[in-house]
Amino acid sequence: MNLHEKTVTTKKIFEGKVITLRYDTVLLPNGEEAGREIVEHPGGVAIVALDEEENVYLVRQYRHPFEKILLEIPAGKLNYGEDPFSCGVRELKEETGLSAKQFDFLGSFMVSPGFCREKIYIYLARGLSAGNMNLDPDEFLEVEKKPLADLLNLIMANEIEDAKTVIGILKVNEYIKRER
Repeated sequence: MNLHEKTVTTKKIFEGKVITLRYDTVLLPNGEEAGREIVEHPGGVAIVALDEEENVYLVRQYRHPFEKILLEIPAGKLNYGEDPFSCGVRELKEETGLSAKQFDFLGSFMVSPGFCREKIYIYLARGLSAGNMNLDPDEFLEVEKKPLADLLNLIMANEIEDAKTVIGILKVNEYIKRER
């Protein structure tokens, strides 16, 4: 069965600093036309910074869309064309002051593929050393560390709701199990 849709027309609706919204008219496999609202986003990188005692460094920050303070792994937006690894190194240093001797790529995920082109790349950072944070002027956050096992419990209790953090912590937990 053919499941592909063919784009017939594309119209840019909005262009902002972070996202672009477009409207595509597509030809469905059955020959009918339909509309698709697409959010274009350059993507991002998230880092699970893990020390020798299996503590994870996190950031606590206010997220306006949900009007809530969230506990998250450090992350940041890619610039268009930027290498995800370079972005991850930069964001870890900016948000936590940490540098790492070792980065392991754990994969990527599509944030919400029904309407958004954002993709997040996840890295595990180890061999950590402390330094100075370098936050963006509009960035306000607190850094804290928690045992990996405690984070798994917080995820299962739905106290951590941020998708990149849930995915990153679960991937790191499985990655560590497979290393042993």
